[in-house]
Amino acid sequence: MALRYEGWDVDVAGTGSKAVAAARAQRPDAVVLDVMLPDTDGMSVLAKLREQRTDVPVLFLTARDSVEDRIAGLTAGGDDYVTKPFSLEEVVARLRGLMRRAGALVESEDNLLTVGDLTLDEDSHEVRRAGEEVTLTATEFELLRYLMRNPRRVLSKAQILDRVWSYDFGGQANIVELYISYLRKKVDAGREPMIHTMRGAGYLLKPAG
Repeated sequence: MALRYEGWDVDVAGTGSKAVAAARAQRPDAVVLDVMLPDTDGMSVLAKLREQRTDVPVLFLTARDSVEDRIAGLTAGGDDYVTKPFSLEEVVARLRGLMRRAGALVESEDNLLTVGDLTLDEDSHEVRRAGEEVTLTATEFELLRYLMRNPRRVLSKAQILDRVWSYDFGGQANIVELYISYLRKKVDAGREPMIHTMRGAGYLLKPAG
């Protein structure tokens, strides 16, 4: 999926009720919504989403392409409206614009991610904690990058498996716990911890203190 290649975590819901439940549980940075859904319509889903959060950017992506439909979607509280057929590149660009305006997307020209005193250079693959270099394997780097792209957000084991290893990974079941342990030994060793286990939910990275 094109959005995954952008480094974004993507949750898919097949019905309106599942979308509302997922938005409540995950608190997404943006929502892509169809007008036509199996159990309800996108306008009703949007109304429920707005009851939960007024600030989340919502982009309608639908085959309903009449002027009346566009006006209805935007009037209902949608932030953008794209009709099928569409260009994936355009959808990505529009989502980036919405998230940037909402303050949900932080970009850096030099591809440097920073969380507290931890920095990760996506070009050189250099990682530093409080100025001290941290040497990581390729998998450890990908895991840390995913955590740093989602600071202060709880990421489930399933989400991490999907993003770092993909769903078809056939290795040991505790691979996520194992690599989190590796990261802690390198990133948090002798320092105030940044990587936290949220029991029953997943893992979270946040600035120390």
